Amino acid sequence: MKFTYQFSNLLGSVYRKGNIVFTPDGNSVVSPVGNRISVFDLKNNKSRTLPIETRVNITCTELSPDGRTAIVVTEEGEGHLISLVSQSVLGTHHFHHEVHQVKFSPDGKKFAVTRDTVVQVFHAPGKTCEFNPFVLYRTFSGHVDDVVSIDWSSDSRVLCSGSRDRRTRVIAAQRLKNLNIYDLGGLRDTVVGAFFEERSLDIYSVAKDGYVFVWKSDTQLNDLQAWEEKKSSEEMEDADDSEVKVKSPKKRKKQKKQEEETTVSRIFYTSGGKFSYREARKGSEYAELTSTCFHKSSHVLISGFSDGTFFLHEMPGFSLIHSLSISEQSVDSIAINNTGDWVALGCGKLGQLLVWEWQSESYVLKQQGHFNDMTCVTYSPDGQNIVTGGGDGKVKVWNSMSGFCFVTFNDHTGEITGVKVTQNGRSVLSSSIDGTVRAFDLTRYRNYKTFTSPKPDQFSCLAVDGSGEIVCAGGTNEFLIYVWTMKTGRLLQTLAGHEGPISALDFSQSDSVLASGSWDKTVKFWNIYEQGGRRETIELNSDILALTFRPDGRELAVATLNAQITFWDTNSCQQKGAVEGRHDLGYGRKETEKISGKTSAEGKSFESLCYSADGECILAAGRSRNVCIYSIADQLLMKKFVISCNHSLDGMEEFLDKRKMTEWGSLALVDTGQSDGDKAIALPGVKKGDHSSRYWKPEVRVYSLHFSPTGKF
Repeated sequence: MKFTYQFSNLLGSVYRKGNIVFTPDGNSVVSPVGNRISVFDLKNNKSRTLPIETRVNITCTELSPDGRTAIVVTEEGEGHLISLVSQSVLGTHHFHHEVHQVKFSPDGKKFAVTRDTVVQVFHAPGKTCEFNPFVLYRTFSGHVDDVVSIDWSSDSRVLCSGSRDRRTRVIAAQRLKNLNIYDLGGLRDTVVGAFFEERSLDIYSVAKDGYVFVWKSDTQLNDLQAWEEKKSSEEMEDADDSEVKVKSPKKRKKQKKQEEETTVSRIFYTSGGKFSYREARKGSEYAELTSTCFHKSSHVLISGFSDGTFFLHEMPGFSLIHSLSISEQSVDSIAINNTGDWVALGCGKLGQLLVWEWQSESYVLKQQGHFNDMTCVTYSPDGQNIVTGGGDGKVKVWNSMSGFCFVTFNDHTGEITGVKVTQNGRSVLSSSIDGTVRAFDLTRYRNYKTFTSPKPDQFSCLAVDGSGEIVCAGGTNEFLIYVWTMKTGRLLQTLAGHEGPISALDFSQSDSVLASGSWDKTVKFWNIYEQGGRRETIELNSDILALTFRPDGRELAVATLNAQITFWDTNSCQQKGAVEGRHDLGYGRKETEKISGKTSAEGKSFESLCYSADGECILAAGRSRNVCIYSIADQLLMKKFVISCNHSLDGMEEFLDKRKMTEWGSLALVDTGQSDGDKAIALPGVKKGDHSSRYWKPEVRVYSLHFSPTGKF
């Protein structure tokens, strides 16, 4: 069983980029998370992540009207047809351009794609297996900039598209007598959304500067006439031999135009009003409109702004219904369910996903992942909860069954370096570089104790003994180990002896011996219940990055900077074995590196270790996408897991594209992001955050890993 682990769920992130959509029944929200798709069941309070990965991050998501299939498109323009029933990929199609939106027709027979400056209409895939599920029907051009919005009419015969060229176009998806393409202008900024009214050809155009235009059509949907193919001259001669003359092509064309002009009147649009969000936003600073959504049956228009506010208006009168501010960051995506009661909002910068019931003014779902990297993780003793700490200074507790975060502690002001759960499962302890160790009550959800050092010190690791009465933390400035008591919060003693920053701490569950590892290439055993404390010292050939005791406490595993894992007998302090894991970590080259992937691998190492429940195997991971399971008795690699196939992360490729290498360096150094702000050069030596640049790729790595106490995860 220990070698048959499969992906189960994704925790820690609920939304990053792209559009969120509701399922047709309105009870679930589908959200893109990196290169995966997560489904949040609002009725049963559960979340699940599909076992499907794309090559890069997902930007567009759309569900079919029956809810059985989904189409997702990545940053590179690669589309995937996914079955939500079998949770598998049915087909792929590369659009070769950036895609901003995908939209199924209401009857489910076709779907439209905004590809660069054109709109493409495809036949929707059927319920049976097809050789090519992406069959192109028609292509419509005419925009001079990217098309960012698209919508279908209620009868699935007409499209409207909004573009960055400030135009809205009405397009006949099927050939019609009185409509081909109709241009609507008047906007002064990019079109964020263009929508049809229900069972009507009236259109609402929403611009980035906060203006809403209403366009009234003089033609109803029922008055649209389908195009009828005329019979050729040969067919007419065969049908009626009494016809004497066949007119010339020019005369036939002229007669055809005259017949159309006399029998069919072309569609015509007039302005029905112009509205602005200035009155609703009175007293607030200027903010751009970033996302919008329209619910046709209830005539509700929802718009989100870059300052975290969103507004609900009733159309066509533009009457304000409700307004709310959810954060200080931009609202990147908005969706509304089929009944119009629940509004889903996504904020990419905060990794936040909200579902708001606007009639009762209450949250149905409120989830937020870690803003920065997740730095540490641990299980509760019963395996029901998972505790995580992040670079944003927050400690989150997740339910392992539902996948939801039910409490967040934000008392720390610096990065979390370690989290532990006491043996009784009632308290969570966390260490941080802000110089504090905090204890949180999982019953009352509050910080009830704070441990500090006499001199300000940054804590890099944390350990708690089996009884939960002794708390230890290692410092990076004074090279000391601090020991506190949980009952009073008093500092009992400080353990000195290391000559470098403390990198790892762990308690033995058998005899309460504390093991500490440091950058001074030594491992020390401490008996904190005796005066003096120190018992034994082990010297190694490289800096210690991680260590852990076997569950029975008779063996200690140590990971060092040279990518080795050594095993030591805790009684005799003799080495029992070693594993060389440099080649198991794999070769990965960053886009900006000037050395080969093989040379770059020499600087990689394991940074986290964990024994299996039986103590026969050890799990190791570090600055790589690989997670390795080693057999301790045989000292061999038994299994290797790849945590991600997302090439939007840096360090995934072993060989870089030589076409991107120029005489002045890699083209990856060029900032090609969509941000209009100042372009900043990344500061040298910065390894966390956004590197002072507005566009960067995070590195693939594993910060921490932990086996479930039950052995299932």
